[in-house]
Amino acid sequence: MTNLDRKICLIGDYGVGKTSLIRRFIDRSFSDQYLTTVGVKISRKLVELNPSLKFQLIIWDVEGSTKFKAVSANYLQGAGGAIIVADLTRPETIENIPTHCEQFNRINPDRPIVIALNKCDLLLDKPPQISNAYTTSAKSGEGVDMLFQNLCIKLAGHNL
Repeated sequence: MTNLDRKICLIGDYGVGKTSLIRRFIDRSFSDQYLTTVGVKISRKLVELNPSLKFQLIIWDVEGSTKFKAVSANYLQGAGGAIIVADLTRPETIENIPTHCEQFNRINPDRPIVIALNKCDLLLDKPPQISNAYTTSAKSGEGVDMLFQNLCIKLAGHNL
């Protein structure tokens, strides 16, 4: 049996639901109360891909960024992969996905990235199609496990 520790970062603009996605994934809970992440908050969860391969994810919830405030490169250093989070109800957060990907790739080249198009429960129309993107809802739980599971599959392919 192989147990691999991997640091992953959740990156995105402020208020897109990074903390809520992590809370849903780890604690199976959701709160409508908005709490701003200052700096970084670190959580852990064991994900079993199969009986012989498990990942201990060290999940870094990185504070939201705007065009005026770049995420500290120190938070991203040494990450095995990333989840870039956008809010489906705020198109500008979707437009910022490439910038977040570039920032992560500059520090961690060739590491897997998946994209979470969050808050699908609030969307009336069909979500946009973006490659490597998963439609999620931290509130309902839709797509959350699949998002983290698929990042682990990419980590396995990259690291084995």
